[in-house]
Amino acid sequence: MPPARGAVTGRGFCMRISTNWLQEWIAVEDDAQTLGDRLTMAGLEVDALEPAAPEFSGVVVAEITACERHPEADRLQLCTVNAGEETFQIVCGAPNARQGLKAPLATVGGVLPGGMKIKRAKLRGVESFGMLCSARELGLSEDAAGLMELPADAPVGQDLREYLALDDMVIEVDLTPNRSDCLGVAGVAREVSALTGKPVQAPSFSAPAPQHQDEIAIQLDAPEACPRYVGQIVRGVNPQAPTPLWMQERLRRAGVRSLGPIVDVTNYVMLELGQPMHAFDLAKIDGGIRVRMATAGEKLELLNGDTVELDNETLVIADHSRAHALAGVMGGECGSVGDATRDILLESAFFSPLAIAGRARRYGLHTDSSHRFERGVDPALQRQAIDRAAQLIVEIAGGAPGPVCEAASDAHLPKPLVVRLRRQRIGHLLGMEIPDERVEAILSALGLTVTAVEEGWDVTVPAFRFDIALEVDLIEELARVWGYDRIPVRRTATPLAIAPQPEGKVALSRLRDTLITRGYQEAITYSFVEPALQAQLDPEQEPLPLANPLSADLAVMRTSLWPGLAKALLYNQNRQHERVRLFETGLRFRGRLDGLAQERLLAGIVAGNQLPEQWAGEVRPVDFFDVKGDLEALFAASGEPESYRFEPETHPALHPGQSARIYRGEQPVGWLGAIHPEVQRELDLAGRSFVFELDLEALTRARVPQFSPLSKFPSIRRDLAVLVDEDVSAAAIEGCVRRAGGELLKDVVLFDVYRGKGVPQGQKSLAMGLILQESSRTLTDQDVDGLIQQVVSRLSLDLGAVLRE
Repeated sequence: MPPARGAVTGRGFCMRISTNWLQEWIAVEDDAQTLGDRLTMAGLEVDALEPAAPEFSGVVVAEITACERHPEADRLQLCTVNAGEETFQIVCGAPNARQGLKAPLATVGGVLPGGMKIKRAKLRGVESFGMLCSARELGLSEDAAGLMELPADAPVGQDLREYLALDDMVIEVDLTPNRSDCLGVAGVAREVSALTGKPVQAPSFSAPAPQHQDEIAIQLDAPEACPRYVGQIVRGVNPQAPTPLWMQERLRRAGVRSLGPIVDVTNYVMLELGQPMHAFDLAKIDGGIRVRMATAGEKLELLNGDTVELDNETLVIADHSRAHALAGVMGGECGSVGDATRDILLESAFFSPLAIAGRARRYGLHTDSSHRFERGVDPALQRQAIDRAAQLIVEIAGGAPGPVCEAASDAHLPKPLVVRLRRQRIGHLLGMEIPDERVEAILSALGLTVTAVEEGWDVTVPAFRFDIALEVDLIEELARVWGYDRIPVRRTATPLAIAPQPEGKVALSRLRDTLITRGYQEAITYSFVEPALQAQLDPEQEPLPLANPLSADLAVMRTSLWPGLAKALLYNQNRQHERVRLFETGLRFRGRLDGLAQERLLAGIVAGNQLPEQWAGEVRPVDFFDVKGDLEALFAASGEPESYRFEPETHPALHPGQSARIYRGEQPVGWLGAIHPEVQRELDLAGRSFVFELDLEALTRARVPQFSPLSKFPSIRRDLAVLVDEDVSAAAIEGCVRRAGGELLKDVVLFDVYRGKGVPQGQKSLAMGLILQESSRTLTDQDVDGLIQQVVSRLSLDLGAVLRE
C-alpha cells in the first residue's frame, strides 16, 4: 500500500474540481459553465468541463437477499435482489455476489452508458429481470473484477445517481506555474470568493485529542531546504478498513485512484488543502526522523519499484539508519505502509521550492507531491493538514493519535512581505479607476491583509502567494478579479517613427522567402537536445549540460542546429513523408557558462526526391548539387554571390566525398554535405540526407547597390576549353579566370564538363564562355586575343591547365 507522496495517477497535473465539493467551501450560485468562464477570465484557464459520471438511468441501490447456484452453469448464480418496492430474480456471474451485499441494479427499461438498454433475458434457461452492475459498466471505474460494492447503510431502492450525487460537474483547471496556491479546493474557493463576493465557509473539523504521549524525535539537518517538519504517531490503525464511498467518489472525480484508507486520507487532504502528506510504518523507523541531504552514491528503492542512486544535492527523509523517502517527491519501499501495519507516523512538511525543483525530473519522476512543492506550498499549513488527516484516519481506520511533534527553523521560513500599493499607480497602469472599497474587498478576499495609508495601501502578502512581490503584481490581481473586459480600450498617443533600415543588410524574411519558394518548410526545434544525438552530429564540440533538464532527451544545449532538424526529419519519415525539406533559424551555444558564445545560424536538411511526385518528369533523388543550388540562391541575395566559394573539406558528421566548407572571401561561414552513412544508420534515417549550416550574420551582410551605366558598345563572347586534373574544382577555374580577366571580363559561364575519349585518364575538360565588354569603346580582336592569352597563361601557371585543341 504505497504512501500518497509517491502516488502517480497517470493523469495530467491539471486541478480537477468537483462543483459539489466546492459547494461545501463556498455557496456558488453560478452553473458550472458560468463558473468555468469566470475562472478562465480571471487567469485560471479551464481546459474542460465534464460530468462526474456518464449518462445512465434506471439504476437503483439493491440488496442481494439470497444466492444459489445456477442449475445449468457453474459460474452463474441465481440472486434474489431486493430493489425496495419489488424483488427480482437476477442471473449474475460476478465472483463477489453474495447474500447481504448491496450493489447497483439496472432494472428492466434502464439504460447504461453507451446506450445499452436493459431487457428481460434468459440465461441458460433461467429468466433474469435486470442486471447487477460493476463500477466499469456504470462508467465509474476501470474495475470490472466484480460488482460495485455499496456501503451497508446504502438506502435500498434509491436511485444510484441521487445516492452518489452523480449529477455533478468536474471543472479541470490548467494552472500556470505561479499559481500553486490553487492546487487545492481551499485555494480555488478563495479565488471564487474574490470573483463572486461570497464568503468562504471551510468545513469544520477538530483535531482528535491525544490518547497517548508517544512522540517522534525530529532533527532538521538541512533547515534551509526543510524549515518545518510536523509529525504525529497514530497507533492501532486498520489499513484494511474500507474507504468511505463519499471519499472514493471525491478522489475519483479529482482523477485519483482509491488505494486504501491511509493513502486515501493523505491524498484527500492534499486535494482539499493543497498540502502533500505522507505516512510511514512506524515499526520500520529506527530512532527518529532526520531530514538531511543524501550521501553521494546512497541508494533508495522507491515505491514504484525503481532503485535510484542519490547525489548530495537531494533532500531525503531518513531515520538514524537509512533514507526512507525522496523529500517532496516519493516515498521509499523500506518505510511503506502495508496490510500488516498497525502504527503509523503521519508527516506534513514545508520544503523550499528551490530544494525540490528539478529533483523529480533528475530521477525520471513527476508526482502530485513534487508538482506542488516545486511551485510552493503554504508554509503555515502543515499543522492544519496533520490535524485534518488524523481526524479522518481515526474516523475511517480507527487508531489512537498521539501529540503533534514539530521541528521548525524560523530563520529559514518565508516571511510575510509588505508591498506598498499606490492608488495613482493603479489608474496609470490600468487606464481606469477602481473604487477604494473594491480594492480592499478584492485583496482581502484573496487572503491579503490590507492597511490604508495616505497614498494607497500597505498590503501584507501571505507566504502562500509566492507570485506576489511587487506593486505591479498587486495591480495584476486587481485587474484579473475586477475583470479584464472592464479595462477601457484606448489608443495611445505615442509618436511613431520609421526605424532606419541599413542598406547593407539582407532581411531575414527575404532569406526565408527564398527557401520557401524552393520548396522548404520552416521548422522550430528545441535549443535543448539529446547528448548522444549531439555527439553524433557535432562530436568536436563539448555541449553545455543543463542543471535541471526537462527530460533525458533534452539534457544539453545544442552546438549545432542539425540535431533538432535530424529528429524532425526522422519524425516525418516515420509518418511516411518521403520528400522532406526543412530549414531553421536559431542560436547555437558553444563554450562554458562563463563565456558562452551564442551564434545565429540558418540551417537545413533535405531528403527524398528532387521534385514532388509527378507524371511528366524522371524521378530522381536529391543530390549534393541540388542543395548547393539552393544555397547559391541565398547567396544571390547579398548582391555579390561571386564572393562565396565551396571548398572540399571533411567534417566528422558528413560524407568524406560529399562535404564542403563554405567561405565568403577568406572567412568560413558554413558547411554543406551529405550525412555520413554511419551516422545515418545510427539515426535510422531513410535514404541519403543532406544538411547545411550557415552563419546568419555573414549571410545577411550585403553589398550596397551602386549605379553602373550600361555600355552602349556590344559585348563579345569567347569560348574556352581547358584540360585540368580531376581534383581541380570548377570554382577554382572560375576564380582564376576572373582574376586574370580584369575589368573587361563581365561574366564567366561554365557550359560543359567532359570526361572520356580524347581526355587523358585522371583529367577532365571544362568549357566556359567568357563575356567581354568595354564601357567606352568597341573591343577589337587584338584586345580580346590578348586577354584570352592572359587568362590561359594564368590558368596554366596557377592550376596546371592546358588549352584543349
